[in-house]
Amino acid sequence: MKSIIFKAIPFDKTALTLALESGVDGIMVEAEQVAAVQALGRVSVITPEDMPAIALNRKSDEEEAVGRIRQGENILLAKGWEIIPVENILAQVDTLALECENHDRAVLAAGILERGCDTIVVLPEGAADLKRIVSTLKLSQGTMELETATVTAIEPTGLGHRVCVDTISVLRRGQGMLVGNSSAFTFLVHAETESNPYVAARPFRVNAGAVHAYTRMPGDKTTYLEELAAGTDVLIVGADGSTSLATVGRVKVEIRPMLLVTAEVRSKDGNRQGQVFLQNAETIRVVSDKGDPVSVVSLKVGDKILVKTDEAGRHFGMRIQEDIKES
Repeated sequence: MKSIIFKAIPFDKTALTLALESGVDGIMVEAEQVAAVQALGRVSVITPEDMPAIALNRKSDEEEAVGRIRQGENILLAKGWEIIPVENILAQVDTLALECENHDRAVLAAGILERGCDTIVVLPEGAADLKRIVSTLKLSQGTMELETATVTAIEPTGLGHRVCVDTISVLRRGQGMLVGNSSAFTFLVHAETESNPYVAARPFRVNAGAVHAYTRMPGDKTTYLEELAAGTDVLIVGADGSTSLATVGRVKVEIRPMLLVTAEVRSKDGNRQGQVFLQNAETIRVVSDKGDPVSVVSLKVGDKILVKTDEAGRHFGMRIQEDIKES
């Protein structure tokens, strides 16, 4: 994850407040302002002396930057950098910081050589873009391809321990978590964004499934639902395949009546089947192939829903190459 620092030089309290509210990782100010910033919030505060800037005007500037970084200095490439010189430096060092004046430049800096720089220093003229920069670089996790599966069975299975994941974010219609009996076949379980005459919407909540189920996590990992805890970052997935991060605020494990939902992805290369245990209640929903939430109570055999398929094989949540079968 990229580190985002706001350069509050010259000092501007309004811009500084915006930066803190945007969720930046650090603030750069002149030495005499450090104490004032530390009094406003729990955030890393640095000075220009902690991160010296180098302007890339000639080849020798690249060489200087590489040499100083290799010696342990936290070097910042000044505004005006171009892609080729930055690529040359990135190929030779493990860490790099770049000044950026707006959202587009920040996104560019984060993706150079597919790796990007480690630290983005947003200049004062980019203050209006701060919220967007933080959202793009720290919350967005890119996109993934979801597939359409056909529901083949829905069976009541008695009581079981289910996991209700309450995040500290307000989720939108179409968003949820990927959950399943197998890491190779997960169902998009919708957040509780919909209200009904009996229950108010809880848009921060995903009633995700049984304790043993896998859920997809950031960084191409999985974990068991039962292992989630307050402070954990979980992967939120939209019906359009967009992904983002949300932090768990609370996990509730309670005994509830459960349903076993089975679905199948059909293709000319062969069919793939997956299952998930979900609470038997109207407020628990999966997502249709049209992107709409569908209650498990009204779900029918033959309905089309969104899933994610993958190769089986995980060890402590990390992808491995292994001959494995999950059912």
